[in-house]
Amino acid sequence: QVQLVESGGGLVQTGGSLRLSCAASRSFFMFNTMGWYRQAPGKERELVATITKGGSTNYADSVKGRFTISRDNAKNTVDLQMNSLKPEDTAVYFCNAKLVPSNYWGQGTQVTVSS
Repeated sequence: QVQLVESGGGLVQTGGSLRLSCAASRSFFMFNTMGWYRQAPGKERELVATITKGGSTNYADSVKGRFTISRDNAKNTVDLQMNSLKPEDTAVYFCNAKLVPSNYWGQGTQVTVSS
C-alpha cells in the first residue's frame, strides 16, 4: 500500500509564494516518476510538474520559470516551490506517484491565489 500525504496549501495574494510538500510512505526510488497535478473547478486535472527517478524534470508551460519541483531522498518527499503565483493557479493540487502500471494519488491540498 502506498500513501501520499500533501501539505503546504493555503491562501496567498497574487505574486506571492507557497511551497507544497508530498510525503510518500515508500522510498522515492521505488517509483518511476513523482509529480504534482492540479484541478481547478470545472476543469480537468492537469500536469504541473514531474521528476523522474533519475532526476529529470518536466513542467507545464504555464508554470515554467515560476515553479520548481525537487525531492529529498532521505525524507521521501517531493516539494513544489511556487513563486509569482497568479489567480489562474488556484486549484486543488495533487501529489502523484507512478510505478508502472500503477498510479497513486494523494488526497489533494487547496491553493487559492487572490487577486
